[in-house]
Amino acid sequence: MRALAALLVSAALLFGVYQYYFKHMPVSDEGTAPTQAISLTGVRADLLQIAQAERAYIATNGNCVSLGELISSNSLAMNRSERDGYTYTVSCSGGNFSAVARHAPAPAGSPIRYPNLAIDQDMQVDELP
Repeated sequence: MRALAALLVSAALLFGVYQYYFKHMPVSDEGTAPTQAISLTGVRADLLQIAQAERAYIATNGNCVSLGELISSNSLAMNRSERDGYTYTVSCSGGNFSAVARHAPAPAGSPIRYPNLAIDQDMQVDELP
């Protein structure tokens, strides 16, 4: 009987530790779910890759081009312009550019949010308001 009680107490303790650990997991952005951290890290990496390719293209050709043209000219080693619901766009203004990753808003009443991110020629990823 003592063995069964000890087993139940240790199972309850392990369950408590498990619950505490997953409720206090760090998140990469305020208001996002812990499971979004991997996706947001990938989106940030994609934006950096797009910006590096755009800077190299501008240095070589002297002008900024769209995301589709970066991919088709093999300047960018991406075969798609989206990831996990985020779609990428590049806007050009002379020698300046801005690459943006946008996600559709979360459903009303949802506790999570999907931040829209952008990068420009300064190579700094920022959240759009």
